[in-house]
Order: sequence, then C-alpha cells, then structure tokens
Amino acid sequence: MARNEKATGAAGTWYYCLKHHTVEEGPECSARNRLGPYASRESAGKALEVAAERDEAWETDPRWRDDR
Repeated sequence: MARNEKATGAAGTWYYCLKHHTVEEGPECSARNRLGPYASRESAGKALEVAAERDEAWETDPRWRDDR
C-alpha cells in the first residue's frame, strides 16, 4: 500500500486506533496504530482495558519469570 492510500478493511470488523483514541470500522488507520480486529464496536472500545489485563496476567505468570 502506498503511503498516501487509506487502509481499507471489511465492514463489521472493528479496531481501536491508538493514534486517535477512537474505535473505527474498517480499519481506517495504519496497522502500526491500531489494535484488533474485534468482532464488535463494544469489544474494540475495551481494547486498552483488555490489553492491560493481558499484560498483568503475563507479568504475574510464573512461566515467564526471567529471574529463575
């Protein structure tokens, strides 16, 4: 995709844009600035919350400890 082309995707596929802090259908922004795809607008809207929960789970998972 050329730099000035708009990213396109399937209708009904939702993303969370990290650059604009918005939920978008499509996607509208480049892949480096978004999380997803998500099945619904609501789940995309919770993307940062889900990412934080997953980070916490990963940090406390004993299988990923480097200090053994």
